[in-house]
Order: sequence, then structure tokens, then C-alpha cells
Amino acid sequence: MNLSLVQRFGTPKPVIAMLHFPGLPGRPRHNRELGRSHLVDVVGRDLETLQGAGVDGVLFCNENDIPYQLVVGPEIPAAMAAVIGELRASVRVPFGVNILWDAKSSIAVARATGATFVREVLTGVYESDLGMIAPAIGDLAGYRTAIGADDVAFFDNISPEFSSALGTRGIADRAQSAAFLGVDAILISGPAAGVPFAMSDLRTAKDAVPDMPVFANTGVSADRLEEIFAVADGVIVGTSLKIDGDTWSRVDPARAERLMDTARAIRSRSS
Repeated sequence: MNLSLVQRFGTPKPVIAMLHFPGLPGRPRHNRELGRSHLVDVVGRDLETLQGAGVDGVLFCNENDIPYQLVVGPEIPAAMAAVIGELRASVRVPFGVNILWDAKSSIAVARATGATFVREVLTGVYESDLGMIAPAIGDLAGYRTAIGADDVAFFDNISPEFSSALGTRGIADRAQSAAFLGVDAILISGPAAGVPFAMSDLRTAKDAVPDMPVFANTGVSADRLEEIFAVADGVIVGTSLKIDGDTWSRVDPARAERLMDTARAIRSRSS
């Protein structure tokens, strides 16, 4: 593992775009009448829009499964794996998996579908609106090896949404610890999906682990991209690419194209 971002995504400073599933089986927002075909249609449509805009990677996520769970039932990874499997031939870019907030299930789906990374909270302990988040990276790394998924990169969210870290260790200490423990990228988030992070947190993390990829994970937009790319090694973006900037809407082709045009222009100036 430890592939560079260029090796993994084909470019420095990659833009990874979110593919938000509609509500999955067993969750309050799931539409039983429309069923699995609705999941495939919605995710497939956004996949084609994002790839048409030229994103460097995509991240499949059960964003609509509100209220989120720390441990999901088997129906969630099963449904996600089935849909990703049906769309797999259409995926032309590297992709990841994020099941909120169940890292073990994300790793399992990544192994089953051929994903290149998972985005999860993998280190630290956090009090959150969902309960205590205590991921136990040693167990997760052992599970990854046990199922033959050592090529699945760990993208570690060290400032997770809806939560705060327990204890007195700040961003720098958490970033250094995560790097020492073997994660492949550090993610810096704001307080919720689509909400901007603090640039001071991004700079602190990058200064603490200069040789580790550090990504901006929430609140990324075309207008902020130059400022973000001056520090970050890549971005994960969802809400700002949606119609009217609404997290729950479909991807807006014009917004996606504007973001990628901006990203390409910034990268060309720095190359």
C-alpha cells in the first residue's frame, strides 16, 4: 500500500466526489415501493454526471440513512454492495466506500466491490450526537488483512462531524498518531456535511504530518478551492455539487463542471 495520490487517482490534488445513496432498506428514508431499481437509477445518474465532469474519484456513501448508526445491520452493506456491483462496469474512476459510521462494514463492502479506499473515523475516541465513537484501529486493520483487503486504503476522518474529541489532544497530535498507526490519508471536516471546516485545522494537520496526504472533507466549493489546494493534498466534495447546494438533491452538471474546471486550472498553474 502507501501508494501516492498520483498512483492511486492519476493526478496530484485529486477531487473525489460523493455519490449519495437514497435511503437504504431498514432506514426511515427508504422508499419500499421504488425498491432497488430506484437506488441504481439515482446513484447511476449521479455517477454519469460526475464522471462526465471529469472528477478524479467517487465515494459511495449512505448519506440518506439518517439518523446514522455506529453499527449497521447486514441489510445496509448488502444493499450497497448489490448496487455498486450493478454499476461497477460503468465506474471509470477509482472509488471508495463510506458506511456511516460503521468502518468494519465499509471495509467489507470495499473488499467485495473492488474499492480503493474507505473513508471512516478510524482513530481516536469521540463523544457524538450518535453515541461514543471508538473505532479501535488495531481491530479494523486486522480485519482488513483477514478478508484480503490490504490494498484498501484507510482515509481517516480525525475531526468527525457531529462530534468532538475526548481528552486534550488536538488536531496535530491526532494527525501524528494516525500517521504513526498506519492510515493512508488524514481528513479534516467541519461540524456537519456541507459545512466548511476551519482552515486553521487543515494547516495544523498538514504541518503536523507533511509527508502524509491531508484532505479537506466537508464544505469544499469551487470558490474556496484555490485557498484549500494551497494547503490540502486533495478534497472530498458533495453538497456544493448538488442542485442549489442542497445535500439531498441530485448532482448539478454545471456545478460539477465548474468545480472541475477550477481544479484543473489550479493544478495546471502549479505543475
